[in-house]
Amino acid sequence: MKILPPRALRALERFNATYPWDHNAHYHRWILRQLPRRFDRALDVGSGSGDLARLLAARAAVVMAVDSDPEISAQARKLTPAALPVTFTVADVMAEFPAGSYDAITCVAAIHHMPFTEALTCFRRHLAPRGTVVVVGLCRARTPVDYFLGIVAMPANAATGWLKNKGRPSPRPVSMTALTRAADMTFDDIVRETRRVLPGARLRRRLFWRYTLVWDHP
Repeated sequence: MKILPPRALRALERFNATYPWDHNAHYHRWILRQLPRRFDRALDVGSGSGDLARLLAARAAVVMAVDSDPEISAQARKLTPAALPVTFTVADVMAEFPAGSYDAITCVAAIHHMPFTEALTCFRRHLAPRGTVVVVGLCRARTPVDYFLGIVAMPANAATGWLKNKGRPSPRPVSMTALTRAADMTFDDIVRETRRVLPGARLRRRLFWRYTLVWDHP
């Protein structure tokens, strides 16, 4: 389904490239609101440039941050003060899941790079009792609701980019330099698989082409 004519889409893409902003960082404060004020161990899967890991470090005694991209992980280390309790590791998390249990496991715009059901199963296995999993993910548009949210997000995305950049053209943030790929699961697929692995999880479609998933371990 085409939402806009190709010429309009190209114009919008040029505008967004001129006034970029980090859609994932938009949800970081929301993620923190799902977590306790203090906890022991956190794991950030697909940590990118480390923005969320550094925020988690203000609440956690230990933060493990894992990403498969060595270049962006190196940038994350440079951006992170030595005093923060964050360890950045380059690894394929599905092949080398960090050992131990965690009070918080976060995953932002990364789970669609993994086998979804297997990833949730790993999260559940390594989550401590009364811990919380928070996922911000991407899904493939299929339903009228998906396309409606996409249409609503387009002007909101442009306006947000303009405001965040104060009307001045800007380079892409470091946190947006990682490679990504399109999601292949629909929201309904994600809900169905999540219900099997994490009964009681809370899922919502969100603006800016995202959905959220929160599960509290009993």
